[in-house]
Amino acid sequence: MIDLSVSRKQIDDIDSQIVELFEKRMQVANEVAKYKIETGKAVFDKQREEEKLERLGALSHGEFNERAVRELFSQIMSISRKYQYGVLPHTDDVTDFKKVPEAFQKENVKVYYFGVPGTHTQQAMEDVFGSAVEGISCQSFQGVMEAVEKGEADYGVLPIENSSTGGISANYDLLLNYKNAIVGQYVMKIDQCLLALPGTKLEEIKTVFSHPQGLLQSRDFMNENPAYEGVEYGSTAAAARKVSEDNDHTQAAIASRRAAREYGLEIVADSIQQEKNNCTRFIIIGQKEVYTEKSNKLALCIELPHQSGSLYRILSHFLYNDLNMTQIESRPIPGKNWEYRFFVDIEGNLDEASVQNALRGVKEEAAFMRVLGNFEA
Repeated sequence: MIDLSVSRKQIDDIDSQIVELFEKRMQVANEVAKYKIETGKAVFDKQREEEKLERLGALSHGEFNERAVRELFSQIMSISRKYQYGVLPHTDDVTDFKKVPEAFQKENVKVYYFGVPGTHTQQAMEDVFGSAVEGISCQSFQGVMEAVEKGEADYGVLPIENSSTGGISANYDLLLNYKNAIVGQYVMKIDQCLLALPGTKLEEIKTVFSHPQGLLQSRDFMNENPAYEGVEYGSTAAAARKVSEDNDHTQAAIASRRAAREYGLEIVADSIQQEKNNCTRFIIIGQKEVYTEKSNKLALCIELPHQSGSLYRILSHFLYNDLNMTQIESRPIPGKNWEYRFFVDIEGNLDEASVQNALRGVKEEAAFMRVLGNFEA
């Protein structure tokens, strides 16, 4: 019978040798980094790494060992690259963001927000900029983006994510189509209410209008009332305005208390969303790519090479630099079937070496990377 203690001792001895050899390899990697600093050579040489993995894999015996050796040395080379990114001098081309005292102004500004008056987005805008702000409603997410990019608005406010229904896909896609940057965010508790004409009884209602998000957030309530037909509408507030203008007691809208006041409607059912701690995260967008010393959250868009393990390798830069990833959202890349871009939020500030190191690695190894904002969460 095999003596387990002897086998374990052998493994311990082999592991010690591996550690010793790894440290020798990293010393050589330091010399390579110095050479690349002097010559301006890129850290990541994909062709050389692939050739090296093929050669090392061929030295092993058996299909399993070949795959294992390739994976092992892929990780070792990845660690070596991360080390080299860390010792390379910081450059100004990682991002074009500029550090400023304040990310955005709150007084004497014009702000576009999505939806007609009475939306949750309008309430979020007023919570951030104050009730005296010059707020202009816009009927589309794209319209808000365009107004900011063209300078017709100083800032824009858009919903980006709900705690119970997830990301708002259209706004993720739009962030890439414009040169705007995220300069702030605001999280607001959302209470969805069933609004109808004054005096309307629940049993009279047949049709319920709301934005798709409003209907999704209230799906349990709608399922409990199968006689109600849910109809998607442009925004929750626009749905409330329709009910008011149509003057029809068979109609109702899922919208905010603010919309009830705005359009003279009555709340016939309160807090009907299934998630009672339902919150929506709103982003504040501006023309300039700026951040402050208080900025503690980065939003990134990353497109990956269409290869096995590419997402893991990219995300490992955040892990290796001890950066906490708070969100990841995938979206299909137009014109490229089954290829995806990822919207990632991480904690950190552009001044931090760990953030710079991670971004440098991601930028060099990803097919595309753009920092969408560094803002205070």
